[in-house]
This record gives sequence, C-alpha cells and structure tokens, in this order.
Amino acid sequence: MKEYKNPLVERYSSKEMLYNFSPEKKFTTWRKLWFYLAEIQKELGLNISDEQIHDLKNHLYDIDWDRVSFFEKKFRHDVMAHLYAFGEKANKAKSIIHLGATSAFLGDNTDIILIRDGLEILLKKLINLIFRMRNFSLEYHKVPTLAFTHYQPAQLTTVGKRSSLWIQSLLLDLEELEFRLKNIRFRGVKGTVGSADSFKELFHGDLQKVKYLEKKISNKFGFPNFFSITGQTYDRKIDSQVLNLLSNISQSSHKFSNDLRLLQNLKEMEEPFEEHQIGSSAMAYKRNPIRSERIASLAKFVISLSNSSYMVAATQWLERTLDDSANRRLVIGQSFLAVDAILMIWNNILENIIVYPKIIEKHIQEELPFLITEYIIIECVKNGADRQEIHERIRIHSMKTNLKIKLEGKKNDFIKRILQDKKIPIYEKKMNQMLNSKNFIGFSSDQTLEFIEKEVNPILDRFHHLIDDDISNMDRKI
Repeated sequence: MKEYKNPLVERYSSKEMLYNFSPEKKFTTWRKLWFYLAEIQKELGLNISDEQIHDLKNHLYDIDWDRVSFFEKKFRHDVMAHLYAFGEKANKAKSIIHLGATSAFLGDNTDIILIRDGLEILLKKLINLIFRMRNFSLEYHKVPTLAFTHYQPAQLTTVGKRSSLWIQSLLLDLEELEFRLKNIRFRGVKGTVGSADSFKELFHGDLQKVKYLEKKISNKFGFPNFFSITGQTYDRKIDSQVLNLLSNISQSSHKFSNDLRLLQNLKEMEEPFEEHQIGSSAMAYKRNPIRSERIASLAKFVISLSNSSYMVAATQWLERTLDDSANRRLVIGQSFLAVDAILMIWNNILENIIVYPKIIEKHIQEELPFLITEYIIIECVKNGADRQEIHERIRIHSMKTNLKIKLEGKKNDFIKRILQDKKIPIYEKKMNQMLNSKNFIGFSSDQTLEFIEKEVNPILDRFHHLIDDDISNMDRKI
C-alpha cells in the first residue's frame, strides 16, 4: 500500500520552495548554527581548538539520516538526535557542540532563515507576475468592456483598467512583503528562557562578549538586526504576521481567479487550454478553467491556515509552551508551498491568457442602449424637450424592451423604439455617434497609463534583476 503524499510536494510547489523547507536545508542550517556559534565562541576566548572548528566545518553536509532516526527513537528529541549524529561525524568537536545553547537557538533561528528565504522566493514570482500583468494592462488599456457591480452590467471600463485593479492588490501585497523582509530579525543567542544565563556563565559575566556573539552570528546569516529580548522563543506574532501576508496574497489571487472564471463564462477571456487537454470526462466540449480553480482552492487553504497562527500567538504561556511546535511545523511550510504554487499558476495563466474582443463588444452593444439613457435625455433637453417627460418615455420603453428580452428572448430593440417615438427629439446620426463604446469609458485608459507609469514601472525598475529574461525581452512600452 502506498503512503499518503502531500499534494503540495507531489503536484504543486516549485523545487526551490520545496528545498527551502526540506529536511536537508533545515538540518544543515542547524549544523551551520552550531559551527558559527563555536567559531565565534573560540574567537571570544573559550577553550575551543582550531582542529575542532575544522572538524565541524568538514561535516556540515554529511548527515547520516539513519543515525538521526536511531537517536530520535531513543531520545524522543529531535535536537538531541541531530546533536549526537553530528557528534559522531565531527568527533573531535563533540564535546563543544551546542555549548550554552538551547533547542530554540536552532529551531527558531532556522525558522527565521527559512521564512526570510521563502519570502525572497515569493518576491521573485510576485515581481514577474506584476510584470506580466502590467504588459497585459498596456496591451488592452484602450479596449472597452462592460463593468459590473453586483455582477450586473453597470457602465463601461476597459480590459486594461480592470487588470490594473488586480495589479493594485498585488502592489499592496508587495508593500507588505518588502516590509516583512526589511524588518525580519534573528532570534539570536538567548539561552533557555531568554535571559542568556548560560552565556553569562560561559563569558564570566561579560555582557559585551555576549552582545558581540549575538551580533556576529546574526550577521553571519545575513541579518543586520536581532531581537533585543525574547522568552525561550521569538515572539510568535512574527509567524502570524507572515501568515497574514501569505493570506493577503492568497486573497488577491482568489479575487483574480473569481474574475477570470466569471469572464470565461461570458466567453470574454479565457485561461490557456492546451491542444490535447481534456475539460471533462463526460462533456467533451468543455474548457473548464482548472488553473483558476486551483488558485482558488489553494488560496482558501492558505487563508484558513492563517487563523491557526493567530491562535498560536495568542495562547503562548509566559516564556514558552510547546503546543506551538507541531502546529508551526505544518502551517508555516505548507502556507509557503501553497502560495508558491499559486503564484506559479497565476504566472502560467498570464503567459497565454486569451481575450476575445468581438465577444466583449457584442456584450457591450447588448447593454449599451440602456447605459446611454442619461445622454439621450441631455440631448433631448438640448433640443427643447422637457427632461421629466423624456425620462418617463425612456422608462416606459426600457421596461417594455426588458420584458421582450427576458420573456421572449428577443434582441434589444430599445434604440429602435426611441428613434420611432416622435415625442423624443433625437436624430439617428447623433444616436449612432452615442453608440460608439469608446465614448463611454471615462478616463479608464488614462488612469491605467498613469497608474502604470507612476506606481508600477518604478517598482519593476527597482526589481528588474528579478524579472525572468524570457519575459523581460518582450517588454511592451506604453
């Protein structure tokens, strides 16, 4: 019988994100923490030899997983299992590994490293997505389309203006992601309850040496800042803040997937559908939006996980309680893996998204007669008519037209009715001018171009090094 396989691992996430949360990266990071701790302790005068430092360095990557498993079954403690397994490899240094440290020194500092590196992986995918979305918005910034409120036809916007709304959500997420990356801090060396008592003992009460140790080991892992105070662990609000960010990205993604599925139902836009792809096992004609649906499904999962991190942060006891551990093992990694998958799918959709301008225009023409009623009234008043009388004539005609459309399936003949009504003083030539959809998009096109120029392009310029070469070479200018 085959064992359960996590779909995030088997189907959805990228190799780079899977490696980021892999046992290999996690436990080699533990060994690096042990190595740098010993190296800096030696620098500060502790009785640690060069030979011991070299022994640790030479065995950072050769983890004997069978021995780790053996020791974990024996001790029922993962840190001690890896400590013993590392000590067997780096035998000369066995006596000084983990000196003054606690499990949280390894676990929490490693989690912070994985979170930071995971955010950087997502940053690249997010920038590429914004780049693709910007190009799409530029391509369609002038193309009129029906705008909807309450999923009812309202007025007109443009296809590019609508997609700029998707970008706007992503920019808010990017702003938060940058903030998290800028402000993320190392847990540092704090001892068992955060008082650094063991390090005070090791360095004979010399606080400056402890501060030096903490600053230097933080810098070794690329962190300019570290927590000034902690309990045994770093504040679990960090996890809830990060998962809230991942939830926000998921919310933006879900919104896009909803919009695209609605538009695909209208046959106005469509996600890619490959030549031999099957939409349904029964209905051979179907082109189901499986990519968008997958985004929506994964997004719901991430949004639900964020609640778990809130509860963990809220229910920590005093300096530490262990009921956070199993929860964090699940929710942090899986949230990152799921958002990684979401952004890959979204990028994939944007690579070959399809727009059907003729269908869009057809839908506009079906609704436009009703959308221009205010303009008809204004024109009639210019021609000497009474506004209230014209309003009533238009109301009567629109109600009768709606009934014909809904009860009999007839085409919209509202304009014909208006032109045939002798009490409504408007000429056919003027009416035809009014029915040009481009006259009713307001400033949608201008807003889109200004938004891209002032808010999107500066960000893409700043992160241009993260944009994949294959799409950066296809950059479309305004």
